[in-house]
Amino acid sequence: MAARIHIVGASSSGTTTLGAALAERLAVAHLDTDDFFWEATQPPFTAKRPEAQRVAMMEAEVAGAPSWVISGSLIGWGDVFVPRFNLVVFLHVPHAVRMARLMARERERYGAAIEPGGAMHAAHLEFLAWAQAYETPGFPGRSLERHRAWLAALSCPVVEIVGTPSLEESVARVLAAVGSDR
Repeated sequence: MAARIHIVGASSSGTTTLGAALAERLAVAHLDTDDFFWEATQPPFTAKRPEAQRVAMMEAEVAGAPSWVISGSLIGWGDVFVPRFNLVVFLHVPHAVRMARLMARERERYGAAIEPGGAMHAAHLEFLAWAQAYETPGFPGRSLERHRAWLAALSCPVVEIVGTPSLEESVARVLAAVGSDR
């Protein structure tokens, strides 16, 4: 059976990590939405690609491929791909754990540049404020509220992984849902 899986969740919930592990286990392509959403800039994540270009780039990657794993959020720009999913996985990690992961990732990626006086400090603080608002009702950005509404409208099965199970446990849950024990 073809596996066309989309993994979604808040920033630092583990979508990319799980997506890469699943793609490797299934021997299929792994696509991360950030690679399509953002232009390659230095520093990264500062210039959004036009929506039509994002969609065309992702379309070129999935066209003709029977199976793939997409990690990250498509909400608001990638609805054209939704009918192709045969499974969506939603990761919901506790806020404190997610923010600790995010801070560790930011420090690893950018080091002193995010510290006060660093070249990326202001952008870092803006990103933290955005990421912290995920669980805030009415937040207009990527949010738990928007994810829940989007998930409720899907016609394919949804697997929700809550908490912090091991990567192996999460992979096993998803493989069971797609009917594969590979």
